[in-house]
Amino acid sequence: MSDGGIVGVQVLNEFASVATRKLGMSVAEVRESLAVVRAVCRVVPVTEETHDRGLELVERYGLSVYDGLIAAAALLAGCAELLAEDLQAGQVVDGRLTVTNPFL
Repeated sequence: MSDGGIVGVQVLNEFASVATRKLGMSVAEVRESLAVVRAVCRVVPVTEETHDRGLELVERYGLSVYDGLIAAAALLAGCAELLAEDLQAGQVVDGRLTVTNPFL
């Protein structure tokens, strides 16, 4: 693993879903792409703690369940910044996780 950052399993799931449904990638192509991500990033799992924390964030910030899980994984991993295009850029979650849209 390199210092490429941290990625949650929920992000890997969402990439696989979009890549197969919308981009027409084969499962083999998805596996190849995700192998690169997994080689350079630390992967954090979705645990019961992540799930519970994610639901708290859904209630508090009005996030979707999936975005709540992503933010919870980032918080539990000790991240200070969350790269996401679907969340509000500049939003600070729990006073310590800043959302950044990498496409702006």
